[in-house]
Amino acid sequence: MERRKLIGIGAGLAVLPAWWTLRQVVNGAKGDWHTDTTPLERAFPLLGPLADAKWVSSRDNDRGVPSPELVISGFARLASGKLAELTAAHAFVSDGPADDFSSWFETLEGEGPENPRWIRSHELDRDGSGYSTKLWFDRRSDIVRFWALNPYG
Repeated sequence: MERRKLIGIGAGLAVLPAWWTLRQVVNGAKGDWHTDTTPLERAFPLLGPLADAKWVSSRDNDRGVPSPELVISGFARLASGKLAELTAAHAFVSDGPADDFSSWFETLEGEGPENPRWIRSHELDRDGSGYSTKLWFDRRSDIVRFWALNPYG
């Protein structure tokens, strides 16, 4: 009887690493990026269709205590001519994002355009009760860096 218990426990322990590995592949291991632009185009309709994107979400992987709030952050490339259209329609100032990343978004460290010349329009940012959006645009590369809390609500 005792031997059967030990075999059962051993088999269970052998299955655990396989289950964990499979879960990491399905859910995306830490450091993996989302590249789908559709959720971003819904979250930031003023940016129009995006050429490509790399972003992460607060709901990626297991992050401890679940939260009803969603935070997304990353980089996206605007369609050709879109930044010129935005700068013609809105007031922009030179302003870069803070370089500190929360532990949820540490994979952003070192990503993005090289030697960016960030500009920002406070007209395009959103702040309200329970939601917030911050957008920074690089003049040289047509890349937008974004951070958004509950971007769909």
